[in-house]
Amino acid sequence: MPQRFDLIVFDWDGTLFDSTALIVKSMQSAAADLGLTPPSRERASYVIGMGLLEALRYALPDLDAADYPKLGERYRQHYFASAHEVTLFDGVPAMLEALKARHHWLAVATGKSRRGLDEALAAVKMERLFDGTRTADETASKPHPQMLLELMREFGADPERTLMIGDTSHDLELARNAGCPAVAVTYGAHAHDSLRRYDPLLVAHDVPSLQAWLLQHA
Repeated sequence: MPQRFDLIVFDWDGTLFDSTALIVKSMQSAAADLGLTPPSRERASYVIGMGLLEALRYALPDLDAADYPKLGERYRQHYFASAHEVTLFDGVPAMLEALKARHHWLAVATGKSRRGLDEALAAVKMERLFDGTRTADETASKPHPQMLLELMREFGADPERTLMIGDTSHDLELARNAGCPAVAVTYGAHAHDSLRRYDPLLVAHDVPSLQAWLLQHA
């Protein structure tokens, strides 16, 4: 069967990397460090996928603008102190290896910083599997389409032959803004109903079902 997609772009946190709980805890701890009322789990998890500054502004909207850098620094300290405890979702390495064997280009588009993504990729020894990556501190934050537009331009991939896979509405809106089809996963940050309204090609509830669909339809 001919391949439908040349380029498959994954979100990182909550899609490949099981870090949702750590991100929420780090954001809540950072707020507590500054004597602020921590955001709820729902509010903190909603921002996953955004760039850090945009995420903090949403999670704690009443903070003085001058205090966001301090909050961001506390967040990074909490996150990196425990990042080594987090790993890929079960089945992710095998899925990526299978897609690589089919000669898809694989990429990551993430709200993480370049430092954060590079350290995570090195920790799980996955650098060789990805042909391209984009982070929120080197391009526009999701859901702006710039990440996908840059990756498509890098590989000469057309929008209709580029697939975005993510666990948040920011990922699916990114795909829509770039004119690309998308697949949603529900084992990350956002609930099924908030993802379904973007009409993804698939809503996958675990990595095995995502892999099975990709090997048959991608």
